[in-house]
Amino acid sequence: MPTSAVPVSQSERAALADLLEQLGPDRPTCCEGWATQDMAAHLVVRDRRPDAMPGFVLGGPFARWTGRVHGRARARQDYDRLVDELRSGPPAWVPTSWPAVDRLVNTAEMVIHHEDVRRAQPGWAPRELPRTVQDQLWRSVPVLARGRASQRPTAGLLVRRSDVPDGSAGSERRLHDGEPTTTVTGAPLEVLLWVSGRREVACVDLTVD
Repeated sequence: MPTSAVPVSQSERAALADLLEQLGPDRPTCCEGWATQDMAAHLVVRDRRPDAMPGFVLGGPFARWTGRVHGRARARQDYDRLVDELRSGPPAWVPTSWPAVDRLVNTAEMVIHHEDVRRAQPGWAPRELPRTVQDQLWRSVPVLARGRASQRPTAGLLVRRSDVPDGSAGSERRLHDGEPTTTVTGAPLEVLLWVSGRREVACVDLTVD
């Protein structure tokens, strides 16, 4: 469980590494076509291969190089080593190891991929995260939604928090204009999963105006 004493990016990294270690390399994840070995390799490449980062962000021709780097990491590295490298995080010379950058770019990433692994296993249940953590995830929702802009429909999209009183300041955000408007209501973690494409496992309510 994340606490205020440890950044969410770090507590989620540790929890994800623990879960991957427990499950082994061949269990499913919510990322289509990826087993736990693929997930571990993806996160290690993201931590340790800055040359692969443009493929994660920009796609296109950059994604082909990133895919090759990921494939080599998956094929050549022992699963236990991948999990150990994920647990230890990026080396000091990589900017994502710096605390401020880590919090900015790794908080949502670690939470989402932790849920990708958790929710692909039998008997999973939604987690109740502290309000401070949910607040951080809520701030990430528009960022994730913009990152998937090319996959959004032309209709409107409104997101609304269910863990605060109705009408609270900042409790809803319009992410896309258009008609009709789909309203997605849930805890920030669940809305974050929905806007990032995990719609089958996100515990949200949908209404269309």
